[in-house]
Amino acid sequence: MKKQFPALLLALSLLLSIPAQAAQTAAFARSRSYDGSFSDLTPDSPFYDNVAALYEYGLASGKEDGSFGLEDTLTVGQAVIFAGRVRSLYRTGEAEAAAAYRRENAPAALAYLRYLQAEGVLEPEFAEEPASLYQPASRAQIAHILAGVLPEEALPPVHDELVAAAYATRRFIPDVNETTPYRQDILDLYRKGVSVGSGASGAFRPGEPITRGAAAAMITRLADPELRVRPQWDLADLPSAAGTTLADLVEPGSYHISPANQEELESSLRHMLSQGNEQIVFYYPLLSEAEARRLMNQALTVIKAHCEQGYNEVRCTRGAGLLTLSFSAAGAGNRTQEYRTAAMEAAIAVHDRLWAEGALRSDMMELDKARVYYDWICANCAYDYQAGDDSLSHIPYSLFANRTAVCDGYTGAYNLLLKLEGIDCSTVIQGDHIWTMATLDGTEYHIDTTWGDSGNTVSYDYFAMTPQYSRTVHAQQSA
Repeated sequence: MKKQFPALLLALSLLLSIPAQAAQTAAFARSRSYDGSFSDLTPDSPFYDNVAALYEYGLASGKEDGSFGLEDTLTVGQAVIFAGRVRSLYRTGEAEAAAAYRRENAPAALAYLRYLQAEGVLEPEFAEEPASLYQPASRAQIAHILAGVLPEEALPPVHDELVAAAYATRRFIPDVNETTPYRQDILDLYRKGVSVGSGASGAFRPGEPITRGAAAAMITRLADPELRVRPQWDLADLPSAAGTTLADLVEPGSYHISPANQEELESSLRHMLSQGNEQIVFYYPLLSEAEARRLMNQALTVIKAHCEQGYNEVRCTRGAGLLTLSFSAAGAGNRTQEYRTAAMEAAIAVHDRLWAEGALRSDMMELDKARVYYDWICANCAYDYQAGDDSLSHIPYSLFANRTAVCDGYTGAYNLLLKLEGIDCSTVIQGDHIWTMATLDGTEYHIDTTWGDSGNTVSYDYFAMTPQYSRTVHAQQSA
């Protein structure tokens, strides 16, 4: 037989199952109907629905002259009063919980301020001087006052990813940056549908005073989900390298089973890399041991010219005239492919983030883009002075994952980023040092990210060098 719950327990279980959105709706019930009493508010007014809602929620009754004061400047104290009433309505169902904080001969706004401070909405030092309550509120200040009025379950960040990407490009919310007062509170209003700013770029105008009409829009969006807004920003044109593979970054070659010269060897190895393979088979029935070793070393040199691929070691097996070359990363063991994949994913993330942040733009020359990546490499890596021959610091993975590398790790990671940008690049190998050779806007340059990373600063002495100057400098440094 099905067990029956007592009516009281059933009612309690139903009450506890009410979602936060329903609880908020119950707290913000409109207690009266707007009757057109504000003389300056007409159905054509841009904030008509918001001001009417403010009245119906019992949050405002207008001014003594019968107007709402749509274009009047809102003071800090008035913003605090509105915020206190919203918080009280949410917490108690009544708008005037701050009454308990009123003191004789003290400004009314001070009671709401003390209430919000007791609730943890505003910090104790906010508006320490009572006189500041009579000052016009800036748009940044009201963002700070409103941002913590409701908990996240009542006011969730529904546009989080959209706002993060839009803000990062610097094409949207352009007048808010790291130095803007209450920057995080401003962005929270965008994330939660309380603000979309103004104009196509969604500018917030943080330093400007806010009108009572504009403030009414923000305040009522706290209370009523139906009044919340969504930014209409198009981010579809942001480039993404997602889905690109290491094999995609290699110009395909043709496979020659018995390469007769350096050109055919390079073409065969490009074919291997462009197919995503780590192994290639050649047929030389009369090859001596010394000749096989020479061929193996030649092949490794070719592969190191593609150091973004993460291979720097080769093994050779022979039998029945077949010579099999297997490439890997020294010190990686059987994890070479794992490290290659991780490096590629990290490089794609860097590429996409720099575009999203606006550091890279479509109107930039290739030289400018190469400099952005040069800066990123130098800022995000330290030279690994402890690296041995089998250290992972010789491959791009270490730079992205461990933030340490030596010259082939630096160059491999840098070339990987450049190739994601569609920039043609290779390497220059001189002795035990390696650096980048890139064609930027039709001109060949040499770029040495290893030497450019000079510790606490970035040296541009080794960026965009002419080939002649580069060889001179490297010869002098190596002498």
